[in-house]
Amino acid sequence: MMEQFLPIVIALILIVIAWKVLKGIVKTVALVAILAAVAIWVFGVMA
Repeated sequence: MMEQFLPIVIALILIVIAWKVLKGIVKTVALVAILAAVAIWVFGVMA
């Protein structure tokens, strides 16, 4: 159960950092990359 929440918590922390630090298109690319990586991690682990 905990292994499903850990990547989500890490992603939220990374999203907050990216939101505060980055600007413009770089922010968008970073947010999409973080969300894609977490989706692959979660669904890859669950499959």
